[in-house]
Amino acid sequence: MSNHPITEELLNGTLIREPVGNEQGYWSGAPGWTWDETDQAAYVCYRIRRPRGVEPDRGGESRIAKTTDFENFEDVWAVQKSDYNSASIEKSTLKRGSDGQWRYFTSYVAPEDGRWCTTINTAESIEALDPANTKRLFTATDLGLEGVKDPWLMQVDGTYYLFLSVAINTATTSDSSHESLDIFNTGECKSATALATSTDLDNWDWQGIVLQPEGDTAWDKYCRRINSVLPLDGKYYAFYDGSEGHHQNYEERTGLAVSDDLRNWEILTPDAPCITSPHTTGSLRYIDAQHHGDEIIFMHELTRENGAHEMRLTKFAADGFSLE
Repeated sequence: MSNHPITEELLNGTLIREPVGNEQGYWSGAPGWTWDETDQAAYVCYRIRRPRGVEPDRGGESRIAKTTDFENFEDVWAVQKSDYNSASIEKSTLKRGSDGQWRYFTSYVAPEDGRWCTTINTAESIEALDPANTKRLFTATDLGLEGVKDPWLMQVDGTYYLFLSVAINTATTSDSSHESLDIFNTGECKSATALATSTDLDNWDWQGIVLQPEGDTAWDKYCRRINSVLPLDGKYYAFYDGSEGHHQNYEERTGLAVSDDLRNWEILTPDAPCITSPHTTGSLRYIDAQHHGDEIIFMHELTRENGAHEMRLTKFAADGFSLE
């Protein structure tokens, strides 16, 4: 499948965050954003990464930026991986509940077993978020998984849907698979998507795996990670990161799936990714696409010509927008 018609706009979107280095392994990305009616502002969670061996290396820092116009972004909060005694931080997301409290969902490598976990932190304001108050929300071993990370949140008819990247064990998985502190980078698992639901953001019901790799030859036979879901024309469209093997971990490309119920998904890109970068690995990933007023706003991470990853924003008119 050739690149989707929206690809060119995504590539030429507004640059909102640059990497801190100019070679492969340096990223600013993994965006997760939310619009807050009270503040009339959007808050964007993103992370900073450096190559392994370049301190503080890997996912060293996660930040929250604020914007009122989707053009100017100001960092208002940050957390270091050392605050979690962790080897790396991954994707995060944020939401203010009906009680006025903020919930900050993040994922990092648990120090006790080297498995990715997902956590929640609650505070009256974003500035008041204290890493010391972080609580485990999903732990891999409790769910019979090898890792759980990359939370992304949407609300439909009073129910919150939390999509998560999970590592499923395979015949090659063992305790030693976690020695690298990133099982997704070993090839000794399958990278899939799971779902949890809630009506209050605090109490969650685990729904299980809703999308996983299939077959032995597909371009996404190793990873299918949903990053966001866009309601459109009575259906739900998921942008997911796909890869054929762990050698493409960190450099995934985007596929598209559709669902009527957020649980059963049909792959629309069985033969090839539909959105890629023209540079180096072709990676364009972590698309977070959401409706905002009469627009649809995309935030995404993509590979530069030098191999580093930057973060961009693209706006589309909602009227007439189509993915098929």
